[in-house]
Amino acid sequence: MDLKLAGKKAFVSGSTQGIGYAIARALLGEGVSVVINGRSEDKVQNAVQELTVQVAGAVVSGIVADFEDPEQVEQLVESLGELDILVNNVGLFELTPFGDISDDDWQRYFDVNVMSGVRLSRYALNNMLAKKWGRIIFIGSESGVNVPVDMVHYGVTKAAMLALSNGLAKLTRGTAVTVNTILGGPTYSDGVADSVGQISQAQMMSTDELKAAIVAGNVTSLLQRFIEPGEIANLALYLASPLSSATNGAALRADGGVLTAMI
Repeated sequence: MDLKLAGKKAFVSGSTQGIGYAIARALLGEGVSVVINGRSEDKVQNAVQELTVQVAGAVVSGIVADFEDPEQVEQLVESLGELDILVNNVGLFELTPFGDISDDDWQRYFDVNVMSGVRLSRYALNNMLAKKWGRIIFIGSESGVNVPVDMVHYGVTKAAMLALSNGLAKLTRGTAVTVNTILGGPTYSDGVADSVGQISQAQMMSTDELKAAIVAGNVTSLLQRFIEPGEIANLALYLASPLSSATNGAALRADGGVLTAMI
């Protein structure tokens, strides 16, 4: 299927690994020129080189910026140029008891998980509205709907992301600009893989055994396995395409059936 994306330009935040990297690779495969982002020069350059090898003819570049620092974000925005597609993917997550989450931690999570999307969308949306075409995609989480007790700060910021996406979509009336959110489920990203590896070593069990135990503990999962980053990227690719023109202001699930409500 021709997704009609060739010649478009995209920026994907937090894209040197995991879901962001998978989305960048998928977009490149459709002929989109992609700007990726990470916090360190080495990671950004390594990811650019890998993508160039993996996708024939890839037009990919990278910008180093830490979304905890508004000044770095401002510099990033000034160097981006006009975008057709913005993927707000960057985010923090960790397991932390509610009582141990400090005010500084709350602020850090809000700055990265929410304000990153605010700042990037504020920059991109005006240009998209002026030319009456564009795509803004937020990579959210089922945790924004069903807030986990051991990651309250993460769930709250993902709920805020849903609200932000919904509000921005209402600004696109009468244009071919769309703003949507993907509600991802438990995904075996690089960060999760690192955590699973550390826990499995501490508990003296294999990573496969621990992965199976984690999945078995999630009684609502219909998929009964971790989601692969590429499976999230497949939905992002459709939402970035002109073919998704009737989908706007939506929160679409790629959660593996973790959420149990009908809507």
